[in-house]
Amino acid sequence: MSSAVLDAALADIAAAFSGCASPAETGCGYCHAPEETAYLRTPDVPIPVDTVQYYLFEVPDHFDDHPAVMRRLLPQGARAMADGSLGSIGYGAHGLSRVDWRSWPPEQTAAIEAFLRAWWQDALATPEPPYAIDTVFDTCATIARTVTPFLEGWVPGPIADAHLARCADVWLYDLLSDDSPFSWWYDDTVDAGVSDLRAWLTGHGAARLHAAGEYGLATRAEVLALPQSERWDRLY
Repeated sequence: MSSAVLDAALADIAAAFSGCASPAETGCGYCHAPEETAYLRTPDVPIPVDTVQYYLFEVPDHFDDHPAVMRRLLPQGARAMADGSLGSIGYGAHGLSRVDWRSWPPEQTAAIEAFLRAWWQDALATPEPPYAIDTVFDTCATIARTVTPFLEGWVPGPIADAHLARCADVWLYDLLSDDSPFSWWYDDTVDAGVSDLRAWLTGHGAARLHAAGEYGLATRAEVLALPQSERWDRLY
């Protein structure tokens, strides 16, 4: 069951993007069925969830107006992300990570920011969220182009600390080799995101892992502070 905060964020998304459409959308004549494209031209009509999923992860050049399509999809897309009915996520770049949504009207920008924070907090409080916790973090950070609000909101607790262990295990595979752990974050903000994640995991994250009894993960996190050439000597 979703939290009251997440329910409120979804209601704000629905209100902020009500009436949105891409009126002249023709889509891709090779990939998109005419009846599917028609949904994009028509505001507020329910779209089949498999079509929402397909379009959310479709490449931008298959649309006449990709930002307008994302606005059209958001009320159903956000709800499907929150309740798990979207199917899988993380297999491709989310459409919101490909548009400049922060340039949209303030009420739309604020609704997206609030939804990402609420979705993340809801996942942190759920022992088995619909999607793997590292995938939720990856999706949130890639859309927001920052890790900061999601790390700052990661308060200690048994469920949140178990999720931290899962994420750290996934992230450290790449971070120890100075690679990015983010699958679909490609723009010029990713270096700052990786640096911020490394700094948090080396300090606050490592301390949390120690306190949770995850000593091996904590040690691996701590050596991120060392030059790469020294990390493996410390570990092995």
